[in-house]
Order: sequence, then C-alpha cells, then structure tokens
Amino acid sequence: MPELPEVEALAGFLTERLVGRTVERILPVAVSVLKTYDPPPSALEGREVTAVRRYGKFLALATGDGDGDGPHLVFHLARAGWLRWHDTLPAAPPRPGKGPLALRVRLADGAGFDLTEAGTHKRLAVYCVHAPEDVPGVARLGPDPLAPGFTPDVLAGLLRGERRQIKGVLRDQSVIAGIGNAYSDEILHAARMSPFKLAASLTDEERATLYEALETTLREAVERSRGHVAADLKAEKKTGLRVHGRTGQPCPVCGDTIREVSFSDSSLQYCPTCQTGGKPLADRRLSRLLK
Repeated sequence: MPELPEVEALAGFLTERLVGRTVERILPVAVSVLKTYDPPPSALEGREVTAVRRYGKFLALATGDGDGDGPHLVFHLARAGWLRWHDTLPAAPPRPGKGPLALRVRLADGAGFDLTEAGTHKRLAVYCVHAPEDVPGVARLGPDPLAPGFTPDVLAGLLRGERRQIKGVLRDQSVIAGIGNAYSDEILHAARMSPFKLAASLTDEERATLYEALETTLREAVERSRGHVAADLKAEKKTGLRVHGRTGQPCPVCGDTIREVSFSDSSLQYCPTCQTGGKPLADRRLSRLLK
C-alpha cells in the first residue's frame, strides 16, 4: 500500500506534469471506483489543473477556470492501487472489463494517467467533490506528521490516554495521517519499541524517542522517493525498508533474525533484540494452528 512518503512523491510527480494543463476527459472504467455522483466527473472536463496536494494517503487534483475554485478529483490508492503515467494515451477509449484499469484521466494534449488496481478486492476509491474535506476519509484525518505544527507535545497529547497498542495507534488515520503497516514497523524498529506496547504507558523519554524515530523515518523516506517517476516508487520503497517485509533476514542493526506476527489480513515485522528484549512475540495465527 502506498503510504505518506510514496504519496508525497506522487504529488510532486503529478505537480510537475499536471499543473497548468487542461483536463479533457475523466473516464471511470471499473464500476466500483467512483464513490460520488455530484458533481459528476464531467465537471472537471475543460478545466485547468491548478494544484496537486496530499492529504494523508489521499491525493487531490484541484481545478479551476481562472479563479482556481473548480471541483477536485480526490483518490485513494488503497492496498493494491497504483498510478500509471502516459505521455501519450491510446486514442480509443478504454473498455470496461476484468483488467486492472479503474479510471483514466486524459489531458487536452493527449497525455494523462490511469489508476489501476490489482487483485479481486477492489478498494481503490475516487471522489469528485467541491473540496477535499467533502471526502469522509479526508475530513476525519488526524494531524500530518510532516506539518510544521506537529511537535513532540502534539504527539504526546495524541498518545495520552490511548489504551491501544502503539502499532495500531500509529496506523489509525484519525490519530496521525499517512502512516500505514510498513512505516509503522519501520518507526517502531527505529525507536526500539515493541509494537504491542500500550501507547498510554509510554514515558516522557519514550515519547520523545518515538517522535524522533517517526520524523526521521518519514522524512528520510520522502527524500529517497523524491524525484522518482511513478513507475519506480514501489521498488524504491522496498529497498529502503529495514524490517518490514524482511521476515527471516538479519536485522541491519544487531543481526538478530527478523520475526513476524500474522493477522487475518496483514502482518507485522520486528527485531526481538532491538524491540522486545530478545523475547519473540506470540504469532496468533500460528498459535491457533497448533491447538
């Protein structure tokens, strides 16, 4: 799933290629992709793209007819979605079918991009709205961790009273916007903190350590992603991860074997030596199989 660093890089990539150009057609291909009906996608047609902005894991294309107050195209790539840029799109309109293509945006000069989604679970979502805040997922986002106002005190306030495990809190978009499964693993490894530790139990020193790990991990990932074309961002993300998705490999810090805890639809990775005092965490799925 694209998370904050990749979506930030996509925003930069699209800003360079879209701002100042005119939308010719918005072509929904998958039946489930468009989540709104008023305004219709045709409301963006003939309008100039004035800005591309990130909201958590959402991307928003602002349009205007001279005053910049036109409708927005907002999309969330979900777990298996991606964006494919074309300097020249095929002339023929896409045909609805069983392929990965979900929506096409054609510019007046023939360039544009496709939104695609692999797999059978279709969660990619596109909204045509008057303002990004009209999208429920955007409206309920917590503070952005890269915003200037996201200070150690802000993080402390978000964690205070939280009786959930810190891994789940970091992934909750209504608490902090943009962090998903992969970067929450990376942040907790950098902080040398167990993913199962209760957020409310963190000491002042641990909260400060977590804040530093969060800021450093995300900003370094953004810098690694900056300037890459959309097609290369997935591979770049994988090469920068130290523990997530690396079960069975040695920890780059201490050399211990990276372990995994599996859930119904996801998994987390961690280093026992760095994060849990050498104690492996119980893998609930494996425990059920052994009963």
